[in-house]
Amino acid sequence: MSHVWDKYYPEGQSSEINLSQWTCVADALEQACQRYPESIALTCMGADLSYRQFDRLASQFASYLQHSVGLKKGDRLAIMLPNIMQLPIAFFAAQKIGVVCVNTNPLYTPREMRHQFNDSGAKAIIMIDLFMNNLEEVVKDTQIEHIVVTSVGDQLPAWKALLIKGVMRARGMIPRHQLRAVSFRQALAIGAKKPYTAPTLSHQDLSILQYTGGTTGVSKGAMLLQSNVLANIAQIQHLASGHVTSAQEAVLTALPLYHVFALTVNFLAFAAMGQRMVLVPRPIPVSNLVKIFKKYPITVMTGVNTLFSALVNDPGFQASPAKHLKFSIGGGMAVQSSVSKKWQQLTGQPIVEGFGLTEASPVTHVNPIGGEIRLGSIGIPLASTDAKVVDEHGREVPLGETGELIVQGPQVMAGYWRRPDETANVIKGNWLWTGDIARRDSDGFFYIVDRKKDMILVSGFNVFPSEIEEVISSHPKVLEVAVVGVPDDNSGEAVKAFIVAKDPSLTTEEIRKHCVAQLTGYKRPRQYEFRTELPKSNVGKILRRRLRDEAQPKLDKSA
Repeated sequence: MSHVWDKYYPEGQSSEINLSQWTCVADALEQACQRYPESIALTCMGADLSYRQFDRLASQFASYLQHSVGLKKGDRLAIMLPNIMQLPIAFFAAQKIGVVCVNTNPLYTPREMRHQFNDSGAKAIIMIDLFMNNLEEVVKDTQIEHIVVTSVGDQLPAWKALLIKGVMRARGMIPRHQLRAVSFRQALAIGAKKPYTAPTLSHQDLSILQYTGGTTGVSKGAMLLQSNVLANIAQIQHLASGHVTSAQEAVLTALPLYHVFALTVNFLAFAAMGQRMVLVPRPIPVSNLVKIFKKYPITVMTGVNTLFSALVNDPGFQASPAKHLKFSIGGGMAVQSSVSKKWQQLTGQPIVEGFGLTEASPVTHVNPIGGEIRLGSIGIPLASTDAKVVDEHGREVPLGETGELIVQGPQVMAGYWRRPDETANVIKGNWLWTGDIARRDSDGFFYIVDRKKDMILVSGFNVFPSEIEEVISSHPKVLEVAVVGVPDDNSGEAVKAFIVAKDPSLTTEEIRKHCVAQLTGYKRPRQYEFRTELPKSNVGKILRRRLRDEAQPKLDKSA
């Protein structure tokens, strides 16, 4: 099927992708390891790992998971790690034996961990030692029976690893716990004694359970099949065709790999081409990134608006901007035009803005690399992807008019894990209804106009009001609460809570402490406002939109 936007695809490239080159995600990575064994696969904290070493360590950990832990094809492994080498190693290992990866934010609170582990049915976990106390609090309520613990420096030279761990212990950063756990290094040593047995995998097998939120605030696992992930890998490679050289690029990975954007784009798509992924465990303060740019010839990076904004406003980056960049991909949230212009002035390269969602592995749209960049646009659909702007009945609206963006393509998830009703709400007739209001121009470029859902976007992360409202309303002094997103110069949007107190002695500080204990940092309200009542509809539903309009009077309501 041809589309008006096909003319913007790389010259000589088909508008359709071909997945026959790979049987599964592990196969895509293994082919790269065989093709580029001596090329650097991973760089982190000054240490390098070649593709040969990457494959060997992943095979050892796969053997441990299979023979010592007893995981088999289809079982779930929770991976709760920051951007350190152990994350891609563990992910690769799980894929080698057909184990489904459940990516988990290491900063999750016990409440959030409990839900995700129970919903996914994870049987084992690999996590960073910095948060073992949180796991200790919830593990008895989950199906997790095996724990592998790792330290930040476990893949660094021994002297450096000991030094880092010693400093962290002295600063009280590594909590004490009573859990029975095997160290990552022990697991590798055990796994090295016996090879793993690769199962038969097909494109229809499950690869990843990637958790997202929903309009109800219930976190759901998007079932990403092998074919879904492979499709997005192929689509991203198709997009970059002619602009990258195999085994020659250095990809800056400051966005967390537990987030599907960095996982698919930074890691999987570029690793399958033999590229070098430069991992940044702590991108904040932004001076850490400035040092990375000075030390390594970064040619590709991904980021969200807040990251690009922090860099262009940093004196160090302004004095010595990135010199080797071929392109930068912006996603997760809209990139402000002022930031994009400053970035191009400093680096000589534009920010290539795109769009995606967890349910699509995640990328569906992007501006052409090396081609026409339309500021404010999310670009054109990727190869093998169709998109429409429709009304509430699914009828395509005229060009330039707004409606809901729906997409169709091989990267779209199979559905939500064990939630057929929720799946039916978003996948209708093979089309994924994104919940985003958009318009399309005559050339096939799409523009996000507004969000249909009440979702709040904080630095590219989805925050759902009902989850925050549930936490705040659990405070004994709260009568009613409504949560909305308000403009924020740093994070794009910030969470604001409107509260009706049950007890007049309730203070902002009490609520803030309550949220700190229950919510990950980016989900916590940055603003609180006490009211005597909240606006409601005639059936008693709290009108969030009215509160949102009151809280952001300067916003253009048509945008």
